[in-house]
Amino acid sequence: MFKKKNRLITIIIIAMIVGISLGYAINKSITNNAVKIEQSYIKQSAKGNVTIEKKLVEHYAKVEKEQLKQAKKKVASNYSILSDIFLRLIKMIIAPLVLAVLVMGVAKVGDFKSVGRIGGKTIIYFTFATLLALSLGLVIVNLFEPGKVMALDLPSVDADAGVKANAQDAKNFVAHVVPDSIIRVMAENEILPIVIFALFFGIAAASIGEQGKPMIRAMDSLSHVMFKVTNFVMNFAPIGVFGAITAVVIQQGLDVLSGYAYLMACFFGGLLFFVFGVLFSICLVLRINFFSLLSHVKEPILLAFSTASSESAMPKTIEQLEKFGISNRIVSFVLPLGYSFNLDGSIMYMTFATVFIAQSYGIDMSMADQIKMMLILLITSKGMAGVPRASLVVIAGMLSMFHIPGEGLLLLLAVDQILDMGRSATNVVGNAVASAVVAKWEGEKLEPKTII
Repeated sequence: MFKKKNRLITIIIIAMIVGISLGYAINKSITNNAVKIEQSYIKQSAKGNVTIEKKLVEHYAKVEKEQLKQAKKKVASNYSILSDIFLRLIKMIIAPLVLAVLVMGVAKVGDFKSVGRIGGKTIIYFTFATLLALSLGLVIVNLFEPGKVMALDLPSVDADAGVKANAQDAKNFVAHVVPDSIIRVMAENEILPIVIFALFFGIAAASIGEQGKPMIRAMDSLSHVMFKVTNFVMNFAPIGVFGAITAVVIQQGLDVLSGYAYLMACFFGGLLFFVFGVLFSICLVLRINFFSLLSHVKEPILLAFSTASSESAMPKTIEQLEKFGISNRIVSFVLPLGYSFNLDGSIMYMTFATVFIAQSYGIDMSMADQIKMMLILLITSKGMAGVPRASLVVIAGMLSMFHIPGEGLLLLLAVDQILDMGRSATNVVGNAVASAVVAKWEGEKLEPKTII
């Protein structure tokens, strides 16, 4: 088992390296060909006239930039198909797996009182972790001021970032949380409504005694089958990683890294501090072996990072946390909730990105405004996981609320995919720690079942 698991991680890393190399080569090839065509056309059209040549250069610079972007996007789409296939396979697993493991977990707990106790502890930790993540985002962006230091060219006022602000009012929140059809929410992979249904279903199955046992055994069988399917799907992980990385590098190139190096250093530095400073300290206080926990979930972390998707790591995270020694009843309850309520990396990004855009426009947000924003995000960030590009949607809402130009989101789109890789990996670590914390509070000893 040791060799097999490490072989998969090695292959994923190799796939990332090959994807970066191939993507960079294709990116440069498309760019160089476009430059040659442009120069050739200018020479033929200008015929030595410096004034005309200058105007042509200015004109074709604008046209070429958009055409070049579309050309790279078209080529990248051929490779992103590979990552799309893998992510769709992962999504195929999530709904039945979450339903099965959560019904099993709740049935083992057995009653509303016990579920309420575990649920209360879970929400308390999620709220605490969210406040820490939001606060750290504010501290990092105010301390290093990337918006002021970088002095990026601002987008035009009529530019469209392609992200619509979504005010998370009470009606929207209820519609997203309470399922009107379990079939629909499973088809759309909305985790939180599945959790709500599974809570009722699991408690009902446990409360009717013998009549409910066949259903509980069926869910137990289903969970084992879905874990086996997960192992099959994971064999496609290197192909999905290769496609995702290649597509990103073809579109963005590596030059974008130098242009946004300071921003990325600030944000990724903040993520590392959150993981190895904040989360490590929490584990230290509760006597949880943090590095053993990381060792168990290293494969889901790498998978989330390379695909920029927390969701892709979820099935494997459930399996690995149980091997770390956390009981099924805790993992199956805490982890699905965490994917809606405890996305630490994404939550930290919300405060960081909002203030960064304000800084870029020379808007000084007062400490009172920043605290107000943090408290609003504490509520509005919950239950947003099912929304595509959820972080950007919430940030767009904050920009509108505090009268910061919405087109400022364009300042982030160039590197958002790369930043999302860090956010996704941090989300996995955050939810792993959350599961371990609740397990500790429930008196579990957390003795790893296998050595990885």
